[in-house]
Amino acid sequence: MKIVTERLKRHKDKLRQSGLRPVQIWVPDTWRPGFAMECRRQSELLKSDAHEMEVLDFLEQAADREGWEA
Repeated sequence: MKIVTERLKRHKDKLRQSGLRPVQIWVPDTWRPGFAMECRRQSELLKSDAHEMEVLDFLEQAADREGWEA
């Protein structure tokens, strides 16, 4: 186990020397029971929201789809 730990430390040290640093990112747990239901609930709340429609219209107009196939 000590060999693995030392190898990992050397790897991390190389990354740091190259100007990188570790970052931890926490994201929603999509496997959690009720996650999909909560997504649906929040989507339903936005379905008839005027501001949401305005944002979606803006995104639709701003989207660059050149080179994409339908």
